Amino acid sequence: MTINLTDAYIERCDKETEDTIAQEQSSFLATPITYFKQHLNEFLYIESPSFEAVKIDAISLEVDDVFRTYMVLLGLKVQKKHTSTIKTFLEEHLHTTETKNYSAMFSGEDGLWELNIPIDFIEGFSESMTVDEALTLALQFIQKLIQTTEQNN
Repeated sequence: MTINLTDAYIERCDKETEDTIAQEQSSFLATPITYFKQHLNEFLYIESPSFEAVKIDAISLEVDDVFRTYMVLLGLKVQKKHTSTIKTFLEEHLHTTETKNYSAMFSGEDGLWELNIPIDFIEGFSESMTVDEALTLALQFIQKLIQTTEQNN
């Protein structure tokens, strides 16, 4: 799966205030992901029409303040009836002997799943990745999750 982010809206934001630090060009995605361990107060927010293919409208990337894992946060447009499938998928496909610090909650108000996923625990992750490579890995993971929900429908 290839997601074209050349048309994406990208912001670096302050975690505490959620204020925009800078609006970025797609060239920022070539930055090493370790940037976010060096700037723990920041998160990256991205909107792209390309995300519709994986049933999300935006994604955020940050380092978790407690666990120091790279996290993607997103709203997934999948029905609540897929609760068991989603939680089983996350348990089975996030690889670690550490605490699996993910969260998956359905928001009835928004009609979507609020997912916080540690990409460190997705097979294939490496800290030598760029932001773009890490996002691609996370989006491929989400695509597999969606395929699993569709197969179990």
